[in-house]
Amino acid sequence: MNERIRELLNQAGIYQLDRFDAIDGSNQMEKFAELIVKECADIALTDGQATGNFDVFNKITKHFGVEE
Repeated sequence: MNERIRELLNQAGIYQLDRFDAIDGSNQMEKFAELIVKECADIALTDGQATGNFDVFNKITKHFGVEE
């Protein structure tokens, strides 16, 4: 799991002590977080296609380690 996603889960109180507490399907939670990041990246990509500037898209995907 990407360290930044782990930090966000910790901040949300979902991820504790390297395991998910009281949550079934930890893979689903990780996937959920990745989907949120991809949604943000898609918005930046759409804007980049319109303007020719893909800096924000590249920064989001690099920061969270999410591949398109």
